Amino acid sequence: MNVPSLPASLSEPVSTEGVIAAGAYVDGRRVANIAISEASSWRAKPGHVVWIGLHEPDMALLSAVQKQFDLHELAIEDANHAHQRPKIEQYGEALFIVARTAQLIEGRIAFGETHIFVGEGYLVSVRHGASTSYTPVRERCESCPRALARGEDYILYLYAILDFIVDNYSPVLESIHEEVESIEDDVLSKAISKAQIERLYMLRRDLLRLRTAIGPLVEVCRRLEHDELAMVRATMQPLFRDVTDHVRNIQERIDSMREVLAFAFEASLLVGQAQETAVSKKLASWLAIIAIPTALAGIYGMNFKHMPELDWEYGYYTLLGVMLTACGALYWRFRRVGWL
Repeated sequence: MNVPSLPASLSEPVSTEGVIAAGAYVDGRRVANIAISEASSWRAKPGHVVWIGLHEPDMALLSAVQKQFDLHELAIEDANHAHQRPKIEQYGEALFIVARTAQLIEGRIAFGETHIFVGEGYLVSVRHGASTSYTPVRERCESCPRALARGEDYILYLYAILDFIVDNYSPVLESIHEEVESIEDDVLSKAISKAQIERLYMLRRDLLRLRTAIGPLVEVCRRLEHDELAMVRATMQPLFRDVTDHVRNIQERIDSMREVLAFAFEASLLVGQAQETAVSKKLASWLAIIAIPTALAGIYGMNFKHMPELDWEYGYYTLLGVMLTACGALYWRFRRVGWL
């Protein structure tokens, strides 16, 4: 197929608000930047694929895209309202896929969503919330057009987006892993502070939310891999098996880090309890030592006339000797057993 030369306006950004990119592709090469109103006519051309990327579009823009590709109303409604559970739904010959994205912002995991419409000759991605731009995906696909010879362009674009979403979980986990290791080292050397304990709890909760967010992607990829979807040929299914393996690997890393965080939290409690026990032992030891001179001084400090050794010439020195001897014996004993 002859690919038309790129027009001069190809490098110019699309000015429509909410539209990140809108292009027509032939054999993996972008041949034109297009307007939303031109999408259906470009898609109708033989061998052409339309790829539109939207970021938090309003309903008017979604409706315009819906008219171009005859998208289902329920899917458009879902794309207009975020907070959807990851899923895959089939509407006629088109697929609607929801995936959760994640980024680390100011030490917390922020979640977003990507809604993907894919059908014969088109792919529309809609981003909401925290999400990395898919420009690198486009650039990678455009730089390797020969890879598209493996199958339909739009299915490979779908695979590239899903793979990119899953790959972007790794930097989040790596940052958390470094922080977890730092906290774990502190736990083993000293009792951690209240702020660190709160951080442990927040990280563990965020990891649980992340696992819940990406878990359904396994089912999405399983359907793309195994279900008899007309647009996904058998030669394309291993691609989605690879994404499934990546998701499961991410799940295992999350579970591993949550176990480490649980251990660090329990270890911090044990270290704190051990320190409290050590302090209690020291206090009890000194109280026992102080109790002897306190008791003897209290007895001989009573205002009685007739008491043993009260008028003895060496009674005072003998009493001091008994106090020092008893206190020294107790001190030696507590030092020997490690209480002091």
